[in-house]
Amino acid sequence: MSADASLTPEDLEFLARPLHGFFSTAEGPLPPQPRPVWFEATAEGVVQLFTGPGTLKVRRLRRDPRASLVVAAPVGERERWVSVAGRVAVETGGAHELARRLAARYWDLDDPARAADLDGLLAEEQVRLVLHPEDVRRYAY
Repeated sequence: MSADASLTPEDLEFLARPLHGFFSTAEGPLPPQPRPVWFEATAEGVVQLFTGPGTLKVRRLRRDPRASLVVAAPVGERERWVSVAGRVAVETGGAHELARRLAARYWDLDDPARAADLDGLLAEEQVRLVLHPEDVRRYAY
């Protein structure tokens, strides 16, 4: 295992795959409650995701902006994971554009049901969560 304060090119390559991340917010003495999420690691070295403005994760982030995201290789591949921890900014702009990019990455949008699912997501208000890495840990076996 190695630790760093930023994402490496190898991390960015791994995180560009359509893998689920497990996002956890810090909530003082409460234990983390990870949730599977879609995410995008940017060339600028931040990780972003989208969610509704009234979700529990947003309410928690407004009280304490610390969070983490863990992404692991699927079963059948050699063991590998990347963990990113840092502070999260809740941004009002760019969420729908991010949702479109991520839907195209995770879903077959030629499927009418998935295209309708995306339309439903875009009909709702969304915010963009931007995780600024402060501690990046990784493991590859």
